[in-house]
Amino acid sequence: MLKDKISSQIICVLIYLVTFYISYLLVPDNVSNIWAKITLWHVIATLIIYIFSFILQNSSLYDPFWSVAPIPIIFYLISQFENTFIFNLIIITPILFWALRLTRNWIISWRGFEHEDFRYIDLKNTNKFKAEINNLFGIHLFPTLIVNLGLYPLLFIFTTNNDVNLWLCLASIFTFLSVVLETVADEQMRIFRNNINNKGKTMKYKLWKYSRHPNYLGEIGFWFGIYFMGISSGLSPYWLIVCPLTMLALFIFVSCPMMDNRSLINRSDYKDYMKKTSQLLLLPPKT
Repeated sequence: MLKDKISSQIICVLIYLVTFYISYLLVPDNVSNIWAKITLWHVIATLIIYIFSFILQNSSLYDPFWSVAPIPIIFYLISQFENTFIFNLIIITPILFWALRLTRNWIISWRGFEHEDFRYIDLKNTNKFKAEINNLFGIHLFPTLIVNLGLYPLLFIFTTNNDVNLWLCLASIFTFLSVVLETVADEQMRIFRNNINNKGKTMKYKLWKYSRHPNYLGEIGFWFGIYFMGISSGLSPYWLIVCPLTMLALFIFVSCPMMDNRSLINRSDYKDYMKKTSQLLLLPPKT
């Protein structure tokens, strides 16, 4: 099984390298707007990944796209503007930390092409035509557009400010600490699940005592951190708050309910845990 996992991940890496290169070449040269170019690049890469996932009959090929795609985007942005090394480092450090954390999770948890995320299986559990519509839009394009929107505030910090200021530093620290929160939460859950005596039980300790989804709270904090970095120049539009709020809505109304519903099926004590424990915020459990 380990051999299959490694070979699957090597294939996945090669597909991604080819995808990002080809998708960049496919972006028309006459696109002058920087974010329009990035968005086209992002969407074309998604469509190529979708084609490969269709051929391989496994939508989990898309899983690392959430964390991997922002890396070439951020380096592309850096290459388009003449900012100082320290300025770029303050912005990119929490983003690289976030990307490495999520990609590491994928490396650890994905068992190879024999495994497909249960959420994708549920979305495709319908007639063939509707399943493929859900696959293309629900599993691939929709998350890409959400991530693209979440990254959009970065454009303003790169284009409107090339000086390090206190607000940028504080926003970067907030973003970094949000990733620390989700990393710690993931590690606590991983240790809990690795104990065979905890099979079928609910994690109710440490951060998970105060939130049913502390890892998602950290993820949401990360995207608000991106927004805070974007507005640190003081010149970004007010409507930019839509970017992190869209991500917040995704987790509150989609990701958290899906995970809760799955846990209700698999864990007999989860219903009581839901009644006592906050969905996202770290709050004292109800008595």
